[in-house]
Amino acid sequence: MIKLPESIKWIITDFDGIVTDNCVYINDDFTMSRKLNFKDIMAFSILRKNNYNIAIISGEENSAIQTIAKKFNIEEVHQNIRIKIDVLKHIIEKYQLSKDEFVYIGDDINDLACLEYAKYKITVPHCVKKLKEIEGIQITTSQGGAGAFREVADCLVG
Repeated sequence: MIKLPESIKWIITDFDGIVTDNCVYINDDFTMSRKLNFKDIMAFSILRKNNYNIAIISGEENSAIQTIAKKFNIEEVHQNIRIKIDVLKHIIEKYQLSKDEFVYIGDDINDLACLEYAKYKITVPHCVKKLKEIEGIQITTSQGGAGAFREVADCLVG
């Protein structure tokens, strides 16, 4: 079970592999789409209604992120980011956050620096092996795209 302190104000997360099942669907017209779980979509609603701030830092750009950001008024959305730690540090500096005020959620090697930097860090069961070795990392019970993001929200809101 995920445990986070009451001091958390920001949830800073990767998207694919956390909010999605890490799969990309190629449509007949060669566009890509992703599947989202309503448990995870509801997590955005729960967090926003309880005055949590959310930031998305994604290595990819996709319409699912844009849809979620618009629906839940998420201002800190960063897509096509190769070096995520720079964006994470920018957000921390911009909002003058202490390490006790945010949690970072990621599942792949491009999240490694952010997860190592964050005091509170979460990944999913199907993450790359190297992330499971990070000291202090917590692993959700649910897979990415199958309620993992909701698990974090439920931990914070109770």
